[in-house]
Amino acid sequence: TEGCGNEACTNEACGSSPGFRRMDNNAAAIKALELYKNNAKLCDPHPSKKGASSAFPENSAKGAHNFSACSNGKMNHKDLPPSREDFRDLNYLTEEKVYEILALCGETEDYSPLIRVIGRVFSSAESLVQSFRKAKQHTKEELKSLQAKDEDKDEDEKENASGSASAMEVDPDAAAASSGEGASHDGNNVQKLGPVEVSVDIDAVRRVYDRLLSNEKIEAAFLNALVYLSPNVECDLTYHNVYAADPNYLNVFIIVMENSNLHSPEYLEIALPQFCKAMSKLPLPALAKLARLWSQYGADQIRRLVETFQQLITYTVISNEFNSDNLVNEDDGVVAATKCLKIVYYANVLGGDLDTDHNEEEDDEPIPESSELTLQELLGEERRNKKGPRVDPLETELGIRTSDCRKPLIPFEEFINEPLNDVLEMDKDYTFFKVETESKFSFMTCPFILNAVTKNLGLYYDNRIRMYSERRITALYSLVQGQQLNPYLRLKRFAHLIVPILIIASDLKKQLYVEFEGEQGVDEGGVSKEFFQLVVEEIFNPDIGMFTYDESTKLFWFNPSSFENEGQFTLIGIVLGLAIYNNCILDVHFPMVVYRKLMGKKGTFRDLADSHPVLYQSLKELLEYEGNVEEDMMITFQISQTDLFGNPLMYDLKEGGDKIPVTNENRKEFVALYAEYMLNKSVEKQFKAFRRGFHMVTNESPLKYLFRPEEIELLICGSRNLDFQALEETTEYDGGYSRDCRIIKDFWETVHSFGQEQKRLFLQFTTGTDRAPVGGLGKLKMIIAKNGPDSDRLPTSHTCFNVLLLPEYSTKEKLRERLLKAITYAKGFGML
Repeated sequence: TEGCGNEACTNEACGSSPGFRRMDNNAAAIKALELYKNNAKLCDPHPSKKGASSAFPENSAKGAHNFSACSNGKMNHKDLPPSREDFRDLNYLTEEKVYEILALCGETEDYSPLIRVIGRVFSSAESLVQSFRKAKQHTKEELKSLQAKDEDKDEDEKENASGSASAMEVDPDAAAASSGEGASHDGNNVQKLGPVEVSVDIDAVRRVYDRLLSNEKIEAAFLNALVYLSPNVECDLTYHNVYAADPNYLNVFIIVMENSNLHSPEYLEIALPQFCKAMSKLPLPALAKLARLWSQYGADQIRRLVETFQQLITYTVISNEFNSDNLVNEDDGVVAATKCLKIVYYANVLGGDLDTDHNEEEDDEPIPESSELTLQELLGEERRNKKGPRVDPLETELGIRTSDCRKPLIPFEEFINEPLNDVLEMDKDYTFFKVETESKFSFMTCPFILNAVTKNLGLYYDNRIRMYSERRITALYSLVQGQQLNPYLRLKRFAHLIVPILIIASDLKKQLYVEFEGEQGVDEGGVSKEFFQLVVEEIFNPDIGMFTYDESTKLFWFNPSSFENEGQFTLIGIVLGLAIYNNCILDVHFPMVVYRKLMGKKGTFRDLADSHPVLYQSLKELLEYEGNVEEDMMITFQISQTDLFGNPLMYDLKEGGDKIPVTNENRKEFVALYAEYMLNKSVEKQFKAFRRGFHMVTNESPLKYLFRPEEIELLICGSRNLDFQALEETTEYDGGYSRDCRIIKDFWETVHSFGQEQKRLFLQFTTGTDRAPVGGLGKLKMIIAKNGPDSDRLPTSHTCFNVLLLPEYSTKEKLRERLLKAITYAKGFGML
């Protein structure tokens, strides 16, 4: 109402303007609120008013608020020094605007304006969504339409040229939405984004971070803004479903995660945990889109994202004392970071070498639905496999499986967090896994972060609980039916190892209990170990002819010409399943493709390198041959195989294959069909039976959910790496022996001097298997107990409990001689 002092002022809201309408105090107050709401600008004070008007007290300082909707004829904004609030109405950022502000700050050596802009924009989800947008590429039709609109707009502007200056004021939010085609997109354009396409210019964001993060004060602005931003974003996603309204909301997470300093200590305390909690609230489609986007990043960027979340998990685990009373599962920061790490894990899978086409056909018969209530249902034991094996929702949304990935961008091992595995209470975690409640998080739902030892423990709990459930059901059946049923899977025969398994196939989920006729020994685990060892030896006996053996690779493969019926191959699958179910290690030697096929993937050309290396090398040379394949090699789409008796068998890879020559153009097809025949078609009958037997035991197990093919091999076969130093460190002593006894020192010196084969014999003698368990020999709890004074008796063992009974031999030489004799001639149970 007092005015700027310029009697020719064109601002209609200014008291000095000729067109200003006088009003009382109440009307002036209302008008002032309206002007404030519309972000109206103040006039520059006229020279006659400077220093005299109380309406502009701030101008008596350094001229800090020289913004104007009208301009004085003698003053220009360019003539004024940059002020602290030049950018207070900047509601979003572009790369160019950041560099402009940075340059102005550099001239005055005062970065506070940039720090305030970053604090304002990066603490507001709405501002970040609008920031760093890509320039929109218009089609020809859109360009014509825009040109027509521009012409209409020009005519309108000419008609309204005499309008007031206040009518030309632009609302900042509207300006943000309309200034530049790349600044924002309307709702229709948002919906046109593809499954990987985003509206944010990621390269621009990275360049901006590179320029700004070197300045400590500016970096602090990013940190403080993130602390303020995260709770608001979490609230938006939890209660307002903002992503469904605007998929561009994902830009917030894309921009923040490009900050390469997120893993630094300053972020780990508050900012990053809060942001991870917000990210974990994203709906499934948003998580999938983020995974697809990150999958396009290189290995270095994926590794940076992994390290960011891993750093937070490790920092939190080390900084707290987690135990059975204070579970790591209840720490929101660790849980949220693990959920975020899952996005990166699937991005790593998607960005790797994928094979989604070669999948084994499922031949499992569906469980018949019965209208009658079974005893299990009456007891609350519903069919556990009714809905099929557990599948991660994000995996389903993305349409891929971990087993589809031949080679990820970075190794899967980098996702394992060892400190987390050390503090995880697996019994509690397994309970949360089975209950599937939203209030309790289980790390078994993110198996990539667990090592093989921890996952094996979870599988052990699952198997044991299933065994106890079968035992309870059997006992109740006995009460109802009045029959004495066996609660165990009991095997008594020694001479006919295979027959008992086939007879009691319906009881495979019961706990295994083995008795050897005519021999002493209560099965506490050791008898079962020897039973499996003897069964495997019989099954893989070359005289039976069920498998072929490759001398160069020391591996077995299914014999396509075997005379054995499918039941025998089903039996072998059952044996492998029982070994996992009863936590036994088998001495089987299959190529990795067998375990991939068990997980639902067909064999392809690259699998031949492991299973048929000679054939693989020949086909590889065919693919790389630079000459004329048809004229020089003269091969066709017909191949030759030999049966058990050496007779040649011809097979056409495609119809009329004997008349189709292999050429430079079709050699890739030839190689693919050859591999398909060798690894899939030729052994289809045998492998399906084998897989059926394996699934008879493991169909209800979380095996496929938790483990990758190479980990399945580790479960069945154990580790081939025998670290006896680790075994020595974990061995316990009983009966008067200790680590410092002379006999114990002589014992370990003797064992360490053994060759590899003698070490395997020692393990076989002491534990019942010559393989290390999952996690290595350090996980094997062996006990050496005193078995009397010096004598001529041989060392003995209780393989059930991994106990070695060792007399106190008088000399090191006698110890070596007695021990070697014991381990060399220890075939069969009960040698005393």
